[in-house]
Amino acid sequence: MSLFQKCKGSCRPVCGYVVAVLGAFLIVAWLVWFMRANTQPPPLGEDRVAFRRKTLAEVRNADADVLNNLHYVWQDQPKGIIRMPLKDAMDLSVRLWQDPAAARSNMLARVKKAYPPPMSFE
Repeated sequence: MSLFQKCKGSCRPVCGYVVAVLGAFLIVAWLVWFMRANTQPPPLGEDRVAFRRKTLAEVRNADADVLNNLHYVWQDQPKGIIRMPLKDAMDLSVRLWQDPAAARSNMLARVKKAYPPPMSFE
């Protein structure tokens, strides 16, 4: 005698819901497995590892050049923006922030000069 015959019609809807929910879970589990299997990147080969290490070294060297810069360099000459050594920049910041109100207004003016708002076409 099957489970459906034992229920005599009273639990058939419940059994149907259970089967539907289990089916939905199985479909979702299969979709998750399928997506994971098809979206995994290929394993890194030695050539890709070497390329990534070379690129990382280049980025770190460029960052070190900027951070350890011992000279004043134009970053954007038309806007009057100069890149300066880190120690000089910190000393200048400490000196300028002795008067917080003036430093704040000076900083806002420099930001507006360096990054002007985009043009509006209204």
